Amino acid sequence: MFTSKELSKIIKLESLKMHYKSKTSHIGSNFSVADILYVLYNDVLKYDINNPNYINRDRVIYSKGHAATILYAVLAEKGFINKELINNYGNDNQILSSHVTHKVNGIEFSTGSLGHGASIGCGIAIALKRKNIDAKVWVILSDGEMNEGSTWEAILFASHHKLDNLIFILDNNKLQAFGNTKDIINMGSIPNKLKEFGWAVQEVDGHNHDELKSVFSKLPLENNKPSFILAHTIKGKGVDFMENNLLWHYRSPNEEEYRLALKKLEENNL
Repeated sequence: MFTSKELSKIIKLESLKMHYKSKTSHIGSNFSVADILYVLYNDVLKYDINNPNYINRDRVIYSKGHAATILYAVLAEKGFINKELINNYGNDNQILSSHVTHKVNGIEFSTGSLGHGASIGCGIAIALKRKNIDAKVWVILSDGEMNEGSTWEAILFASHHKLDNLIFILDNNKLQAFGNTKDIINMGSIPNKLKEFGWAVQEVDGHNHDELKSVFSKLPLENNKPSFILAHTIKGKGVDFMENNLLWHYRSPNEEEYRLALKKLEENNL
């Protein structure tokens, strides 16, 4: 029997293989969110893989759609998609594109252009409320998206409408396309801003499975308020030469780097 940390390692290994074979980028962004995704799909979300349109299912809007391989690996591990599909990731005429696609089970909405997921999540959450459907909406954001005006419009909308069935999770790895997030646009204290905007906020270690499970089990954080989970993460988590290294926002590993990364993941307790 695997532990949740061991299974999280397995999906990282699958993600690494997909990037190496397809020569695609964003491996660092995939590794930073891996633990969050695994805990959600293994321990928290309400879903039925045999009935993907189950009306009371929890909805996940994966706004950081460029980090596709780790989500595909989780969905394959949990039985949403055939594991054979991930062997063809990124190939021409294959269903698994390099940004997440709703054409596969377990994905509610195709994403890629950053800043859209927050608004989509709000729309689904308010619709579920009005239809009295008992389900949560989980929006997983990249920290670069906190620069987007559309994200903050959604934040205001959600608090105004008291969407306590809505949870935003920020993968706060502190790096975006061109550098450190604080150097691109310094957001100051995101928790303080969110509280002022009417949200309930909790900060967590985004790689600590017990801490993630504990926080996710207590939602909503406050009645009549949307919940914001700020998860502190490390870009490239699990492979030391990728960790906190902007290079791995863009690069895919060559053969030597791939072999070394495999070894690091297999040896690492993460």
